[in-house]
Amino acid sequence: MEERVIQQADLRTIENNLGAIHSDLQTIDSSVGTVNSNVKVVYDEIGSLAKEFHDFINVQQKENRLNRAETRLVKIRQELEKKYGHYDIVRRTTTGILQANDIGIVKKETISNATEELMISTPGYWLAPCLVALAAWINDQPELAEKAVKEGIKRNDEKTSLFFALICRRADRKGACLKWIQRYLANQDEEKLDRKAVIILDAFAGGLFGADTEGVISRQMNEWLEHLEEKPGFVEQQTQQWSDAINLKRQTIDTSSYTYLKKYSKTWPVLEDILEGAHLHAEMLTYLTGIFEQEASTAAIKEQLDEILNSLVTDFDDEELPLRKEEKFEQFVVDFDGDEGRARQNMTIEQTSFDTHKDFTQLLTDAAMKAETTHSSVSSQKLAFALSKDWVLNAYNDIVAQNRMKIPNEIEINIDTFATKTTDGQNEKELVDQFNQHIDSGKSRALSQYVLSSFEQFCLYGGAAIGIIGLFMFVAGSIFLGAIAVIAGIAMVLNHNSKKKQIEQNKKTAEEQFEKKRETGVQIIRATLAEVVDFRLDFSEHDAESQSVIDFLEQISPDQYVRKLATSNRRIKM
Repeated sequence: MEERVIQQADLRTIENNLGAIHSDLQTIDSSVGTVNSNVKVVYDEIGSLAKEFHDFINVQQKENRLNRAETRLVKIRQELEKKYGHYDIVRRTTTGILQANDIGIVKKETISNATEELMISTPGYWLAPCLVALAAWINDQPELAEKAVKEGIKRNDEKTSLFFALICRRADRKGACLKWIQRYLANQDEEKLDRKAVIILDAFAGGLFGADTEGVISRQMNEWLEHLEEKPGFVEQQTQQWSDAINLKRQTIDTSSYTYLKKYSKTWPVLEDILEGAHLHAEMLTYLTGIFEQEASTAAIKEQLDEILNSLVTDFDDEELPLRKEEKFEQFVVDFDGDEGRARQNMTIEQTSFDTHKDFTQLLTDAAMKAETTHSSVSSQKLAFALSKDWVLNAYNDIVAQNRMKIPNEIEINIDTFATKTTDGQNEKELVDQFNQHIDSGKSRALSQYVLSSFEQFCLYGGAAIGIIGLFMFVAGSIFLGAIAVIAGIAMVLNHNSKKKQIEQNKKTAEEQFEKKRETGVQIIRATLAEVVDFRLDFSEHDAESQSVIDFLEQISPDQYVRKLATSNRRIKM
């Protein structure tokens, strides 16, 4: 009797513990099912999240770089002012002396004193002794003028020769002007021209030199071009040279209308580059018309010469180049909204305008396309285009052809793990069917994972069998072991039912998620295809503008801008 009481007490304890364990197992199963569902959601969205995070980092880096560039520009300009600001005083004084002498309202002694003070305050600067020489000429002091000229030549022969060539022409001393120009040209190599040779081009293009001087310059330009054209690979070099310069006019375009292509197409970077290339044509046409529609200056010769003199003396000198280059680079960073990669790319092309020496064709290219940096006049830009017409056309046709060749035959669409392609955005039904198949396949794979394990399947029939065996044992007198078997059998059946219920819930959740994916994905496909259609139309419209640029270049006549070259022995092929 005592043994039976003890057995019954023990059985109740075991039964209670099994019940608690079963309850805990149900809770755990439910939690695991929820976790599995959440993990799948996270896995599906992690690719999109990663891309958004990358885009955010990229935008943040550009903003930070933009802020640094703006700050750096201020510091560079402050440093330029600190180191070379006194040069500006000398530069401003140049035209001031000339104009004061023209109207005769400043004492000659005042001019002399001013130039001598500048000579003392700017040691090593080539322009300072040139001003002393100019003041000495005004005061009729030939010995002092000669000494000052020699010092100017010693400091910078090329710029000093140009300076006095322009001064002499301004004073209508054509013979002296010719001698200074001949001195300057004699020191030039067509493959290593002084970058300030654009000054000669400016004055020549503006018709500011006399007939004899123009003859000297035109003959020299003919010789330079003839020698350069004899070099192997000259045409190819010119095509590349002008292509690089023209591509500087490319601008960042507004692509806000291509929301879906940006997000769901790996082809987008190529498409964006192609659109920029197509928009270049409008930029180039605007640039050309802005140059050629400007009328020639009607100002007096002295005023035009003063402008050229100002260009000579105000342009930065060689010692300023490192800071000027840095300034230009940081300005590119600002222009491209913090995109340092594009800034470096453009700076590589712009580099030629900072070179102290360059060949004649590069001088023409820089004068035509980089007027802001080279300080070339509109007249010299027109002349540079006229002399380089064939090379410009070759380069431009090459740019158009290369941009068209970049157009992909098929544009990718990427939605999570689904990837497909379209040619023109007209195959919506095909792509939607593909996507539906992809969703169905993914859903099937996902649902196939929600099945009972072998043990869980066994629990239904095995648990029932164990429970029945336990009843027989209980009737046979093995009460303790029979009760354990019955309880174990019941627990196994309950576990089976719990697992089955959880699997059915997981399947339902998965099906809902996949149907949501289907709906969202179909919307994305349709919107992306619409943008593909817009892209094709956008490209075609802007690409067609290339013909306007080509037509404009072809109508440039050398007779309008080359003057003496047009009647020389060597005819420029236009």
